Order: sequence, then structure tokens, then C-alpha cells
Amino acid sequence: MLSTIADYTRLTKDMGKSLTQVAQQPDVSRETDYFLGHIGNVKTVDDFLKDYRLYSYAMKAYGLSDMTYAKAFMRKVLTEGVASKDAFANKLTDVRYRQFATAFNFAALGDKATQTAAATTGTATQFVTQAMEEKAGDQNEGLRLALYFTRKASTITTAYQVLADKALTQVVQTALGLPATISSADIDAQAKMIADKINLADFQDPAKVTKFVQRFAAMWDATQAQNGSSTNPALVLIAGAATSVSMDTNVLTTLQNIKFNR
Repeated sequence: MLSTIADYTRLTKDMGKSLTQVAQQPDVSRETDYFLGHIGNVKTVDDFLKDYRLYSYAMKAYGLSDMTYAKAFMRKVLTEGVASKDAFANKLTDVRYRQFATAFNFAALGDKATQTAAATTGTATQFVTQAMEEKAGDQNEGLRLALYFTRKASTITTAYQVLADKALTQVVQTALGLPATISSADIDAQAKMIADKINLADFQDPAKVTKFVQRFAAMWDATQAQNGSSTNPALVLIAGAATSVSMDTNVLTTLQNIKFNR
């Protein structure tokens, strides 16, 4: 079995090709064609929420599938928009709601909200990327987490954003060697621990994100192996990664800014 970092390198070597292959798979292509063919007909928030196929596609695209059922909650997110600092989405720690309300900005654009690039091809790009990560996770959950973290890293500005996202929390806890049970601790204490151990500004630097992903991958594989060796395999893998794995930092930019070509 390849290591997580080897899987990651293989998949991201040509990210455009990897995404295209996923986009062309029948299940992904079928839903994307429906979305792009019908989203422009949506004129109001209620129209959007009534078309479950469109709405659920968009929710999955922004990593909010587990909140698809919460239509009253999402109606408030969409209705209030993002212009005011007091808008509902702006008060939520999880930035995904703000991203969703920005992409489908009914509050500012009215019936033109679904005709923007963000609402159409931008959302399709997000959906395909999510699908790629899920499919990668079917073979290697660590790979899915590594890809997800890479994509989200540049949006992280506070430790609370990490803690509001289960996947980001898992990556950070694993990379830092923290047990999952720490999640039961006081939220402020957890945030302080993360802020003390990580300079979050580093996540704006693709090269530093690469190093963090390498560390996560090494710790993930070591944890999965559970081989009980007296030599910490995580440290061996981390040391090896610095010399044996050459990560193209352009991959990080590609993951965060990939354009969708239908």
C-alpha cells in the first residue's frame, strides 16, 4: 500500500487531469449537467430551496451536505447575505456559510444571483473537487483529509475556524499528535492550544502548507500502522518526507483556485 503522501503526490501531480477524470464520471457529469442547465432559472431563495436536486448539489459543493435538511437555517443564511457585519452568515464561525451566501448572493443581486460565475461554474468546480476528495477517501481517508486541508488552508485565519470544521480539526490534531479526546476540552482552551502550536499565517504560504500536509500524512500513516515499534515511525517518515518527497507548490494554488471547464 502506498503511503498517504505518495498517494497525494500521485493524485496532485496533474490536478487538472485528476479533476477532469472525476468530472467525466457518469454520476458527477449527470448532476453537474443538470445543475448548470437549471440553476439560471432560479430567481428567489424559495425557488432554490424547492428544487432539491439543485439545492443539494450546491450544498455538497460547499461541504454542507450534512445541513441540507436545515432549510430554515439556510434560508436565513441566504436571505441576509454577507454585506452587513451583523448578517447571520458573518456571525457563524464556519466560513463555509459565508462562502455559500457569497456564491448565491440573493440579498445583493436578487433574481440575478444565480447567473454569476461563482453560482454556476464556480459551484460546479467546488462540487467536482468535493467528489474527487470523497472518491479518494474511499481508498484512503488520510488522502481525502490531506486534499481537503490543502484546499481550505488559505481560508483559515483563526483556531476557531479549525475547530468548527471536523475535517480540519482531525488534520490539525493528527499533525500535532493530539488525541481525539482533546475535543471534549473547553473550546477556548483548544483554540489557545492550536494558536500556541501553529502560526496560522503560515497557511497563506503554499510551501508551508505542503510541509504541514507532509507532517499530517506521516502521523496519519504512523497511527494507522500501530506497529508498536520502539522507533517512532512518524518521525522517520517526517524526516524522509523532507528529502524524498518533492511537492510542487503550484499544486496548492491549483487546488485552491482550479477553474472548471465544462
